[in-house]
Amino acid sequence: MSRLGKLPIKLATGVQVVINDQELLFTGPQGKFTLKLHPAVQVKLENDELIVSPRHPGEQQASAFWGLMWSLIKNSVEGVSQGFTKKLEVNGVGYRAVVNGQKLNMNLGFSHPIEFDIPQGITISVEGNIISVFGIDKAQVGEAAAQIRRFRPPEPYKGKGVKYVDEVIRRKAGKAAAKAAA
Repeated sequence: MSRLGKLPIKLATGVQVVINDQELLFTGPQGKFTLKLHPAVQVKLENDELIVSPRHPGEQQASAFWGLMWSLIKNSVEGVSQGFTKKLEVNGVGYRAVVNGQKLNMNLGFSHPIEFDIPQGITISVEGNIISVFGIDKAQVGEAAAQIRRFRPPEPYKGKGVKYVDEVIRRKAGKAAAKAAA
């Protein structure tokens, strides 16, 4: 049984939900989002609260997807009301990022600049060395941020590369420190 799945999901102010068979349409201040439900789960709208429950409570698959669908619905409500943001930090001499239309252009120490096509539904802004990825779909925001980070992951010696703002890079001592210790 899902402990979170038992809790009702309170709709934020300004968020409306339309339930069509196995599809939910969320509308809010940030935009619209559609979520397909798994067949093992059903959703009811009561008093500005969404109640998620399994269709067949005894089945293992129903209880497995109950908590998952609850989390996806909660993220959808939060996404259309506030949105999600991931912040990345670009560290390194000569490393920079600039948004040009629907492309993020980055110089990350390679012999060529890197162009990242901004996916539809995602907004990217750059302030100094901080890249902000914003959108209403939590999975899409996380995937776009991970793709940007993959171009030049932070290295452990000097910390150069693209990292999440709250990420802690474990630093290693270089060769000079290793020789001094021996």
